[in-house]
Amino acid sequence: MEIVSTNIEDVLLLKPEVYRDKRGFFLETYREEHLRKRGIDTHFVQDNLSKSQQNTVRGLHYQIEQQQDKLLMVMQGRILDVAVDLRFDSPTFGQHTAVELWERNRHQLFIPKGFAHGFSVLSEEALVYYKCSDYYFPEGERGLRWNDPELGINWQIKSPIVSEKDQQQPLLKEIAKQDLF
Repeated sequence: MEIVSTNIEDVLLLKPEVYRDKRGFFLETYREEHLRKRGIDTHFVQDNLSKSQQNTVRGLHYQIEQQQDKLLMVMQGRILDVAVDLRFDSPTFGQHTAVELWERNRHQLFIPKGFAHGFSVLSEEALVYYKCSDYYFPEGERGLRWNDPELGINWQIKSPIVSEKDQQQPLLKEIAKQDLF
């Protein structure tokens, strides 16, 4: 498995080897030692699966309590996966990385604690599978407005479908310091 940094060093793109033949394909979707070789000692405790239709934007979400590392992969379809650095003392604070993940290349994105996460669906629908290093904790959940002009994220869609909750999230400049990392 090849592992490369994105434009934000701690967010990693994992490129597993996919073995294809006339029967279909095979790949390892997760192997702990690959991350450990990059100095990441993460233990995953929860797996999630979401299905979304084209033009859906989910996010930007994070947990300030019970913080989570995430490892994402698209099982079906294609998404633009986005991570925003919310580590207050980071040189990349407020910056984002955006990576297309899709079923053809089976690439994965590792997003460490300290980042808000979201994605937009570029295909007719998408199944997104992800591992989390801690359990979902509603009381610790926070969000960031998906279309914050300060972030300048190009979601690559024309008519976004966004939940009411995600439309009401604060802008980055409105987030209290105690709700950052």
